[in-house]
Amino acid sequence: MTLRILAAAIPALVLAAPLAAAGPLTMTTRMMVEKRVAARDGSTATTMIPATRAVPGDRITVVLAYRNGGTAPIGNLVLANPVPRNVAFRGAAAGSAAPEVSVDGKTYGSLDGLRVTTPDGATRPATANDVTHVRWRLSSPVAAGQGGELAFQAVLK
Repeated sequence: MTLRILAAAIPALVLAAPLAAAGPLTMTTRMMVEKRVAARDGSTATTMIPATRAVPGDRITVVLAYRNGGTAPIGNLVLANPVPRNVAFRGAAAGSAAPEVSVDGKTYGSLDGLRVTTPDGATRPATANDVTHVRWRLSSPVAAGQGGELAFQAVLK
């Protein structure tokens, strides 16, 4: 069951890549899972490893890598990524820019500014569990042959 949950999450991420591969920009997405290892001195070290095996509740990092394979810079770049259904968004990963988030894939902003419509037609403030998409707007052009990585943290449902 564990592998099935993870396998269901990954195709949703992979679908984002072909959409951005139509031009010189390529994108790949990978999932990393947090692994804690106890040391002899009683401390705990945390490392990120490829998510080939994960169980519900595991903390993961979704990494979006992009690269300009063209010969000219690409400006005004917006990189969007759906959050797989089996993954709950938690926030920007350490060292990554904070993404704008969406609860419907259409309207983006900071989480505290988004609202969700409830079944009775009322609205409530959105929570991290409501996030369905993330995106980043790059402030600088990506030079030819250059790229980078952006990431967000999540929990496997």
